[in-house]
Amino acid sequence: MTNPNNATITTVHRAAFTGGDALKIPTLRILKDDGSLYDGAEAPALDKATALKMYDTMVFIRVLDERMLAAQRQGRISFYMQCLGEEATTVGSAAALTDHDMIMAQYREQGALRYRGFTLEQFMNQLFSNELDLGKGRQMPVHYGSNAINYMTISSPLGTQIPQASGYAYAQKLRGLDAVTICYFGEGAASEGDFHAGLNMAAVHKAPVIFFCRNNGYAISTPANEQFVGDGIACRGVGYGMKTIRVDGADILAVYQATQMAREHAIKHHEPVLIESIAYRLGAHSSSDDPSGYRSKEEEALWRKNDPIGRFKAWLLQQGWLDEAADKAQTEQLRVDILDALKVAEKVAKPGIEHLISDVYAEPIPALQQQLDELKQHIRKYPDAYPITAGRLD
Repeated sequence: MTNPNNATITTVHRAAFTGGDALKIPTLRILKDDGSLYDGAEAPALDKATALKMYDTMVFIRVLDERMLAAQRQGRISFYMQCLGEEATTVGSAAALTDHDMIMAQYREQGALRYRGFTLEQFMNQLFSNELDLGKGRQMPVHYGSNAINYMTISSPLGTQIPQASGYAYAQKLRGLDAVTICYFGEGAASEGDFHAGLNMAAVHKAPVIFFCRNNGYAISTPANEQFVGDGIACRGVGYGMKTIRVDGADILAVYQATQMAREHAIKHHEPVLIESIAYRLGAHSSSDDPSGYRSKEEEALWRKNDPIGRFKAWLLQQGWLDEAADKAQTEQLRVDILDALKVAEKVAKPGIEHLISDVYAEPIPALQQQLDELKQHIRKYPDAYPITAGRLD
C-alpha cells in the first residue's frame, strides 16, 4: 500500500501521548575549561596556522567590540552590537567552511566576517558610514556585507535571511557547485515564521544549507523559557527531517568539528543540517539595551567563567603553539591599531546623497530621480537640519 501521508505508521492499540521530552539531544563538548580534552574526546585535525588564525580572529573581535562600544558611548558612532561570549560560534564555524561557501548572517557574526578577510579599515568604514563604506553609508553600523568574500549584506528585519539561505543553497545545488550556504540566526529569530518556512523549504527541496542557531539565552530581554517550551531549537531540525547537532558554543573545537561534519553531509547528500550552539550573550543585546533590567549580575558572573577565548588559549598553550608574552604584546598592539583606524575613519567624508539611488538599478529610473531631486530641494530649504549633507549638495 502506498503512503501518501509521508509518515511512519507503527500501529498500537492503546492510546498514549508522545511527550515533548521524548527526544533528548546531547551537546558536543570537546574542550574542558582548562584546555584539556574530555575523556573519549578527539580534537579535530587542525594545523598550527589555522588554529592561530582562529585564535587571532577571536581576540580581534573581542578588542574591536570593547573599543567600538566605547566609541558609541562617546557619541562617535550611533549604534553597536557585541558578540561577547559567542566568539567561538562564528569563528569556529567559519573556519570549517571554504571561501566560496556563502555566509548569510544575522548581526552578531563579525567573527566570520573577519576570518574571511574583512580588514580593520573595512570594519571602521562601515561603522562610520563614510564614503569608503562598501554599503555607501546606507546601513546601520554592524550591518556588514561583502560580495568579494561571499558575505551577504545583513538585514535588520529578524529572520529574513533564513528562507533566503534556503533559496540560495538550492540554486547552488542546481548549478552543481561544490558549495554550501551557512545561515546564522538567534533562538529569538527561530520564533519567526521565516524560520519554519525556510527550514521546511530546505528539507523538502534538499538544499545544501547549514542552519546555525546561536541559542544565547535571550531574545533581547525575553529569556528562552518564555520563548518556547521544547528542548531548545535542535529538536525542531529533527522535526523537519534534517540531520541535527547541538554543540557547546564556547568550545571552538566542538563548533569547528560540528560544522565540518555538517558541510560534508550537506555537500554529499544535498541536504540541510541544523546546528544549535549553546552559549551565553555576556554583553547587552546592543548598545541600546540595558540587561540589568532582565537578568542578574550573579548570572552574568557565573557564565563569564565559561570564556571561549580563555579555553581555546589554554589548549593552544598546551600544544606549544602560543607564547604568553607575544600574545599579550600582540593584543596591546591591536588596541593601538584599532584606535588609530577609528580616528582615520571618523574623519573620512560621508557618501554623496546621490548614492541613495545610484545602484538600485543599472540606471536610476525616473521615479527615483524625482524623489532624489525633491529630497535635495528639501535639504536646501532646511540646511541647518542637515549640516553634513547640505554642504555637499551640487
